[in-house]
Amino acid sequence: MEKNEGTGMTSACSDCDDSACCAICLGPMLQDSYLDKCFHKFCFNCISRWTKVVAGKHRSPPSSVKCPLCKTENFSIIYGFDGSCFQRQYVNEDFGDSFTLSRAQRYRLQCYYTEPGFLEDVFNIPRYWKSHRHHQPNCWIQSWLRREIQALVQEEDVDIIVHHILGVISASLSWREQNRRIVAPEKQQEEFKIAVSEAARPFLASRTGRFVYEVQLFLASGLNIEAYDAVYIQRLGWSSPGINTQASQSEPVDRNTVTPYLYIFDADSDEDE
Repeated sequence: MEKNEGTGMTSACSDCDDSACCAICLGPMLQDSYLDKCFHKFCFNCISRWTKVVAGKHRSPPSSVKCPLCKTENFSIIYGFDGSCFQRQYVNEDFGDSFTLSRAQRYRLQCYYTEPGFLEDVFNIPRYWKSHRHHQPNCWIQSWLRREIQALVQEEDVDIIVHHILGVISASLSWREQNRRIVAPEKQQEEFKIAVSEAARPFLASRTGRFVYEVQLFLASGLNIEAYDAVYIQRLGWSSPGINTQASQSEPVDRNTVTPYLYIFDADSDEDE
């Protein structure tokens, strides 16, 4: 991993150089765009969503927004450029449908920057497949998927994405039983990972692999969402994401985490500057 000088951001994009990676999603740049004053480049969807989140903290749409890398005030996002023309979106446009992550969604987003594997002694994924527990229905998976995807894509309306991925998960877990195939647990797991990855990658891009791992971890737990969160948070040593508890007033403790841009969700980040 490489750290961007002057920002403290850590890049998890190992397959491309810094200029080809988005500092927000940490993946390859999709639909290049840049801010009009500092010229820092991001995926168009990433910087648009980031701008909406920041603007949502104001009572009225702001006329400018600070770059997440250098804090320079910018007034518009330049995108769709082809050498002869470009499109411009001003930061005070179209904020009526802005979506602000809940505290629980923020906690889940930050989980994606922790090192994986710390819960496998509690929720054993290989045992989940070997014991054929994947044939048992999970009544919480749809709600859990909705929260995960809303946190990852930072959009409220994710019904189509959830429906698509849930359908693939359900079909992948029940197809072998219906066809009575004798398949090794390792093979079943691999087929599941491939199917869910293909379904999720168009929406989640570079986070797809970790998302598929988290899906398996939740299924292997056999717990409802509240109990699963409690175990996850306790193991990491974080505070609860609950809204009405005193502990929820502090941000999760940084323990083996990489959180390159989560400070944008801090309610006082702009006012303190």
